[in-house]
Amino acid sequence: MSESVPSPDLFPEFGAERLLIIGTGSMAAAHLPSWSTWLEMGYPHIDRRLVLTRSATKFVSHVALNAMEKRPVELDVWSDDPAAGPLHVDLATWPDAVIVYPATFDFLARFAVGLGDTPATLGLQCTSAVIGLAPSLPPGAADSEIYRRHVRALEERTNVTLVTPVPGLSAHTGKFDAAVAAPLQEVIVEVERLRTELAEVPEPC
Repeated sequence: MSESVPSPDLFPEFGAERLLIIGTGSMAAAHLPSWSTWLEMGYPHIDRRLVLTRSATKFVSHVALNAMEKRPVELDVWSDDPAAGPLHVDLATWPDAVIVYPATFDFLARFAVGLGDTPATLGLQCTSAVIGLAPSLPPGAADSEIYRRHVRALEERTNVTLVTPVPGLSAHTGKFDAAVAAPLQEVIVEVERLRTELAEVPEPC
């Protein structure tokens, strides 16, 4: 699957101070270096962290992203180092906004049913930060009953927004029958909308 990265001339308002981006194993992950540059140009004030799943590294170079990011790019794996801190706790408490871009069918499914089998999924289950999900799906997945079931479950979460994927070219069929991740600025618009809505909700007396 593929998608185009727009010119960096449109930067929606975004009030987050600490943004966590999780890249999963879709071909759309290959665009993360371009989006990294776009984010730095438009939002240089935002403290940004990037986590890649194992499958994401099949489509984007961990080394290349490390060279572009101010912080070391982390891998979504449990550490064997006893001195390492609990990454899942850090990922849950550090950000005030999270964007999963792209979000594969597998990642969405595991998140929707409440699994926490990696630091990133467990961190997302525990965070109070707003989470924006940008699905990138193979042909037929967006219309499947199981996907719609996962979407309904995610829509019940008050801090989650799922941005509808857009039609895209499947690298496997050669047809425009895939559902690729929406452009990142559309995801930012939705995340900021939800952040604003939640900020306006009065705290209980």
